[in-house]
Amino acid sequence: MKTQIKNIFILAAILSSILHFSQIKISGKVSFKNKGVYEVNVTLKDTYDGATTDSEGNFSFETSEKGDHVLSFTHPKYIEVNKNITIGDQNVVMNAELKEQINEIDAVVVSAGSIEASDKKRATALLTPIDIYTTAGADGQISSALNYLPGVQKVGETEGLFIRGGTGTESKIFMDGSLINNYFSNSIPGIAGRDQFNTSLFKGNVFSSGGYSALYGQALSGALMLESVDLPDQSSYDFGISPIFLNAGFQKLDDKKTYSYGASAGYSLLSLMQKVFNFNTDFIDAPQGFNGDANFRIKTKSGGLFKYYGMYNTNKMGAKTESLEPEYDFALVRLKGKNTYHNLSFKQKFGKYLLNVGTSYSYNRSDLNFSTETNNLESEKTQLLNDGNYINLKAVLERKINKISALRGGFELNNTSEQLNFQDIQKNYKDLISAAFVETDLGFSNQFSAKIGLRGEYSSFLGKANIAPRFALAYRLAKDWTTSLAYGLFYQNPESKYINSPSNLDFQQSQHYIFQIQRTSEGRSLRLEAFYKKYDELIKVQNIGEINGQYQPVQTAVNNNGYGFAKGLELFWRDKKTLKNIDYWLSYSYLDSKRDFMNYPMSLKPNFASEHTLSVVAKRFFPELKFGTNLSYSYSKGRPYYDIATKTVNGEDVNFIRNEGRLKDYSALNFSFNYLPNLGKKDSKAFTVLVLSVSNVLGSKNIYGYNFSRNGNQSSAVVPPVNTFVFVGAFISFGVDRTQDAINNNL
Repeated sequence: MKTQIKNIFILAAILSSILHFSQIKISGKVSFKNKGVYEVNVTLKDTYDGATTDSEGNFSFETSEKGDHVLSFTHPKYIEVNKNITIGDQNVVMNAELKEQINEIDAVVVSAGSIEASDKKRATALLTPIDIYTTAGADGQISSALNYLPGVQKVGETEGLFIRGGTGTESKIFMDGSLINNYFSNSIPGIAGRDQFNTSLFKGNVFSSGGYSALYGQALSGALMLESVDLPDQSSYDFGISPIFLNAGFQKLDDKKTYSYGASAGYSLLSLMQKVFNFNTDFIDAPQGFNGDANFRIKTKSGGLFKYYGMYNTNKMGAKTESLEPEYDFALVRLKGKNTYHNLSFKQKFGKYLLNVGTSYSYNRSDLNFSTETNNLESEKTQLLNDGNYINLKAVLERKINKISALRGGFELNNTSEQLNFQDIQKNYKDLISAAFVETDLGFSNQFSAKIGLRGEYSSFLGKANIAPRFALAYRLAKDWTTSLAYGLFYQNPESKYINSPSNLDFQQSQHYIFQIQRTSEGRSLRLEAFYKKYDELIKVQNIGEINGQYQPVQTAVNNNGYGFAKGLELFWRDKKTLKNIDYWLSYSYLDSKRDFMNYPMSLKPNFASEHTLSVVAKRFFPELKFGTNLSYSYSKGRPYYDIATKTVNGEDVNFIRNEGRLKDYSALNFSFNYLPNLGKKDSKAFTVLVLSVSNVLGSKNIYGYNFSRNGNQSSAVVPPVNTFVFVGAFISFGVDRTQDAINNNL
């Protein structure tokens, strides 16, 4: 028995020795850019043999396998590497050099000059429709909400986005890629027009305060790209009521969720509020308007999507002010305006290609009538009538190269036809701007990417062409820190309203230089941005007539001898994480800008540019009370103002500054509250949101500028129509519970 056991041990020892000597050691080093990579899985395919690299990228393991095999190197952040090896009787040393796995989520994205809010995971900062609706003082308008972001100035006397020292007309707004030629409603001098488009129409936006994509043009300062909603989640009916307006609408979705259609209509009238509040503006015709819109969306069997949106608006108002001229008691102006806009777009994927085609048409009529009143007798009216027809067509074809690289190109046509009638001036202005563009996104790694583009345009009116190169670079400094650098050349035609006589004009142009550092983490975002803009070929104008001595004289462009610059620093901080259920952001902008353009007699600080701008926005919802509160505060350093007149020197008309000064600093504290009575009621069929908002709670008497008499001896302040305004309203939805949107706000 002992002998048998002894033999077993001897056999076991022999077998163990044989197995030991049959084990072959496989070792090596895995690196990326000559640095060892930690925790790379190294395995023999179709076996259980393998190891994981150490902190220096080294690995080793033993195997009894023989013959030809494949050694695999895998890591989540790198492309898998497979190497063929032959295992014989000798140890094997096999090294591997990895290539980074480019990932759409991990990759750094160019964001210099832009703030994006869309359904993309790569959004750099968010300003969603809910953000806009819950920003106190924004009145639910996209353009007003942007005033609380860096780079945008509050200019209350006229509509438009005033971006980094640019005028309101130097920024453009697009819907699904197509230009919106009349985004704002018609208005009278001294009162800004409002957004004509409902905020809920859009699911996202990209706001660029400079250095924007080559796909867009004709904007010296910046661009706002709006993306309309696709198919709704389900059918719904909406109703809204307040002392100012009444509106209703519906959206119908078919059972298979392949198409939808909808419409809405509304009417607004300010006369009731005039009886409640002490208005600064004497409205002889209370502002009123009618709006209606319709839409349809069709999803094709192959995954394509047709979208149509059309709207029609009318508005009217009239105002009376004390005349600055001694021969009149009052100056009167009346407006009748109407506008229609139609947008049709189609988007379809064809393998690696994505086609976007869109066209839009808009018509706008502004009918202004000026008169004076003396001893209760009104003079004959002077009419300033402007009719405009605008057609835009755009096609973009994009091909994906990899997950974060793409090549796109296309063309755009923008046709303008305007007729103006004023006293002895009858103008028929026509222009066709043809554009072609190409742009590529290059993802070199998850740490480094670039955007390079080129745009060319030709204007039939000017008879001239331009070429505009644009590029941007982005680099990840650390896990949450990125930096971006952008440059671009941008062109814009002179404004058609200043083209009232023959003159040899050219494109206006600007160059943008932008540097940004950004830190993004869960619930927090910090952006620091420095910029420099150089303007050339800005238009200069001269006076050709006045309107009963009121407001600004009619002006016409004479040449492109203007120039200027704008430079500054901006800070944006948003935090949704530190304070429970509180979302707040802070925005600060410093701007140094000068221009010699329009009728300026020399290089001056523009009267629409403030050196220092500060905004604070905070939002809090109390679920147990079904109650939300929103606060905003905005401050800006007083802007300069000028009274510029003309005198004749040696037979030439020369502009000079007759009066100048600086406005008082602007400030406004705003509150809004919302109450959701049906919150938590599972069987509720109607979902209601009650809203109360108070603009300029402290009643600050802000001034936007001054009007001067013809001799410059008299002046009057341009002020808001009302200092403090209170809005109350109820919004009811049937079929879709929208109350959760009002409280989530991405907290």
